[in-house]
Amino acid sequence: MELENSRRMIDPRSGFCSSNSIFYSKRKPLPLPPNHSLDATTFISSRPHHGRIAFIDASTGRQLTYPQLWRAVDAVTSSLSNMGIRKGDVILLLSPNSIYFPVVCLSVISLGAIITTTNPLNTTREIAKQIADSKPVLAFTTPPLVSKITGGGGASSPSLPIILMETDGHYSSNTLEEMMKKEPDSSRVMERVNQDDTATLLYSSGTTGPSKGVVSSQRNLIALVQIVLARFSQYEEEEEEQGQGQTFICTVPMFHIYGLAVFALGVLALGSTTVVLSKFEMHDMLLSIEKFKASYLPLVPPILVAMLNNADIIKSKYDLSSLQAVLCGGAPLSKEVTEGFIEKYPDVTIFQGYGLTESSGVGSSTESLEETRKYGTAGLVSASTEAMIVDTETAQPLPVNRTGELWLRGPTIMKGYFSNEEATTSTLTSEGWLKTGDICYIDTDGFLFVVDRLKELIKYKGYQVPPAELEALLLTHPSVLDAAVIPYPDKEAGQYPMAYVVRKTGSNLSESQVMDFVAEQVAPYKRIRKVAFISCVPKNPSGKILRKDLIKLATSKL
Repeated sequence: MELENSRRMIDPRSGFCSSNSIFYSKRKPLPLPPNHSLDATTFISSRPHHGRIAFIDASTGRQLTYPQLWRAVDAVTSSLSNMGIRKGDVILLLSPNSIYFPVVCLSVISLGAIITTTNPLNTTREIAKQIADSKPVLAFTTPPLVSKITGGGGASSPSLPIILMETDGHYSSNTLEEMMKKEPDSSRVMERVNQDDTATLLYSSGTTGPSKGVVSSQRNLIALVQIVLARFSQYEEEEEEQGQGQTFICTVPMFHIYGLAVFALGVLALGSTTVVLSKFEMHDMLLSIEKFKASYLPLVPPILVAMLNNADIIKSKYDLSSLQAVLCGGAPLSKEVTEGFIEKYPDVTIFQGYGLTESSGVGSSTESLEETRKYGTAGLVSASTEAMIVDTETAQPLPVNRTGELWLRGPTIMKGYFSNEEATTSTLTSEGWLKTGDICYIDTDGFLFVVDRLKELIKYKGYQVPPAELEALLLTHPSVLDAAVIPYPDKEAGQYPMAYVVRKTGSNLSESQVMDFVAEQVAPYKRIRKVAFISCVPKNPSGKILRKDLIKLATSKL
């Protein structure tokens, strides 16, 4: 093997191999199950643990124990099979966070069918585009969201059969809860599901156009679960010795790879308890930590910053003594924010991580107190994962402490983009490397630091906003001649979309009209929140927008 042949050349401190310029993970390798005929649901459900309660609904207190969870998954899997759902069929899930969200995901995956999720905040137009691309044969959703699938046609739309996650008095049959009550059909013939089979189709924000469907396999998910197990099992053992188990608060959206990886898949293999909030509200989150004595809080930087800025008020109103750690992902934390948070919450550890939808949500992480003391890092490269830092101009691999584009290779890397060979070949190399589009370096101790984004995504409160999508939309306005969208810095949100607009001759288009036009057609997190009018959009000779020039112009007065 290449690794064995190069082992002598690997620096044990950084993990860098001088013979091939690859950074090897310093973490213990995680072998995949040898059984090729294995789905991720079976792998998760077969893991031994001492957990009792899987999920708690924060608002109602309703619980799903582990026996109830797996019985529900068996029943829904059986019902879907009896409905004619087969391996390879795509199932759409449009729902806010719910204790039933993982039931749908695990059931679909166990059949060898493919789950595709979407943001409940997306507009009917945005959801219709995903449906047209992924071609689902069935949808799960909640009564308030039915019209976003049918375009207002009601639950009986002939185009896409719908199963409701709950009842609201209008729809009493064809619900997930009814499916969960049925006895599983033990006589049904199961199709063989292999680790190579596609399991999820999650949509990642495109940088130069519409979102792309990320195709992940059963093996990708199994490897992800292995990494989560290794990351948290050490703390699980410590807590069991103290007579308590791990309790997580779920505020991050389950439709996103972060929430899906952690809550619908990963921590179930640990036997942990997850307290589910249907949407993020600071008061509800803090109250849930107190009420359910939660130990772990996965979040995104804007929530952590809000906890820091309001620390004195929060500590006077809520008992957060059970909270041991926050798990922060989505964007790097500055040294100032990290130090400020530690000062205000000295008993809470900040663990950080880095990942993409294309890497099943993992790539690097900090996993011990010693690792967290290296401020600003995204941690060590994940187990069984290889990294390379590549010069963006010459495409040559770089050594320790040199900045370039991060490439990743390993068992969690996607199969490719759905029905988009061009995007796949430009992102995945023939040797299996994923070009992340992030500018990084790895230091002498093997720690990854994210410096900048080669990609042009705007990070608004942890959500990814592709400027190209908003620019294309702005160009459909009859009074807009040209437009460019850039990230504008904001203390609360991190960044928000700002538009530079060139009016057509004779137009008196206003800032509010531009913002309203966009707001009517996109999810709230994609809205334009600042507009400036200019005579022309600066571009290079090939026509590419010079965003850095516009960012410099926008921030020059800050």
